[in-house]
Amino acid sequence: MSSYILVIDQGTTSSRALIFDQLGNVVSSHARTFQQHFPKPSWVEHDPVEIWKTCEECLQKALADARLTPADLSSIGITNQRETVVVWDRQSGRPIHNAIVWQDRRTAGFMDSLKADSDWIRTTTGLPLDAYFSASKIKWLLDHVPGARKLAENGSLAAGTIDTWLVWNLTRGAEHITDTSNASRTMLCDITKREWSPRLLELFNIPHQILPRIVPTSGVSAYALIDNVKIPIASLVGDQQAATFGHLAISPGTAKNTYGTGCFLMMPTGTTPPQSRNGLLSTIAWTIQGQTTYALEGSCFIAGAAIEWAIKNLQIAKDVDELNKLAASVDGDGHVVFIPALAGLGAPVWDQYARGAFLGMTQATTRAHLARAIFKGIACQVVDIVKAAQSDSSHSTSGAAFTRLHVDGGVCKSDLLMQLQADLLNSTIVRPHMSELTSQGAAYLAGLETGVWKSVDELRSLPESHTTFTPNMLPAMRDRILALWDRGVSRAKAWEYHAE
Repeated sequence: MSSYILVIDQGTTSSRALIFDQLGNVVSSHARTFQQHFPKPSWVEHDPVEIWKTCEECLQKALADARLTPADLSSIGITNQRETVVVWDRQSGRPIHNAIVWQDRRTAGFMDSLKADSDWIRTTTGLPLDAYFSASKIKWLLDHVPGARKLAENGSLAAGTIDTWLVWNLTRGAEHITDTSNASRTMLCDITKREWSPRLLELFNIPHQILPRIVPTSGVSAYALIDNVKIPIASLVGDQQAATFGHLAISPGTAKNTYGTGCFLMMPTGTTPPQSRNGLLSTIAWTIQGQTTYALEGSCFIAGAAIEWAIKNLQIAKDVDELNKLAASVDGDGHVVFIPALAGLGAPVWDQYARGAFLGMTQATTRAHLARAIFKGIACQVVDIVKAAQSDSSHSTSGAAFTRLHVDGGVCKSDLLMQLQADLLNSTIVRPHMSELTSQGAAYLAGLETGVWKSVDELRSLPESHTTFTPNMLPAMRDRILALWDRGVSRAKAWEYHAE
């Protein structure tokens, strides 16, 4: 039996395909960026056709670079940006509109109108009212694309998150499915029953027939057709859940934080949906062999996106390396605080109308201070969600607070950021040398299902190496920075609302 696993990792700014061998090594990989569309302020869109074409190109290039054919693959794993939605015509396969991306805020006003329903929505879905999630995005598409609602009601349209769109294309329209981890991010799924909620479908006015069938995270639920070869699709998993599994941070008391476009903390809690007292999400981590594991999650909308914004829009550095060097060139921060609320504030604040801000600037402020403030702002928002998770964990019977944080994502390559994170958390940061943790998690889930690996214990025995960062900041300095951060957050909150 072949031991090669192809993983499609479809992210917010790029698509990639990677091939893993039985030792968990990446044999080949290929990545393609795609265009970001910003038709109005706070609107973010992707072209679903471009997403599929980049994924198709990447998988073919990864196979060619590894000198493998589709017949050499044991299975395919898919991991994806979550909450982003696509609606397409079932017959033609053509999207009716660009995909609406998870960062998009166009439905914030509608979500405000549901405040009377917020408690039962959160109890059912584990999610707070926010435009971040998929339900209001699907509703917007049905309401604003001419003829869409009628087509949806007569069964002519299909809707789904990016995993669903990719499976549809890989199977040539034969399968319309999503997994439990992605379904739990839509605000349409009862996470205890692991099925679409009729009451939520009625609230958002979404016809049941346009939604995909919900399947386990790990399991052969479809077969891709690549060059006329049928290959089992053995895992579908949201990117943050995949990264958590890639770290093997799968038991209560473990946690990981991904530093990508945004920051996403995830802490598995066991087989019962947790209830956060501190503004975190309750979500499905994965479903394997009939057992569902739940998790607490803290979502920060902007992390790497702030770095990209500073380079492209503010032009304070020409690339990430220069921004890092600039930030490291000053010992102090000049009392400058950056609040990365460029798309509102996520956990634990959940303010759709917060906006980004630099605070504390004087005539002595330099580009270097601004650069350092950006990294510090990313780290400070992670402190908030870690504190919330630790507090929730202390009230839970299923897990203990953690003292080590596993990290991944492109932004965590910054030693400066990781040291700031260790200092401000006063905790050890563990950064694996393996950088593709999201893809690795999807590979692990597919490989466990298809016999490439027999158990999690076998996965733990695979070779690995990592770098650790330990705190060395004086407590008084830490307290001062976090106090300034809290003051800054209070000033950035509800900015757009008050401006109107």
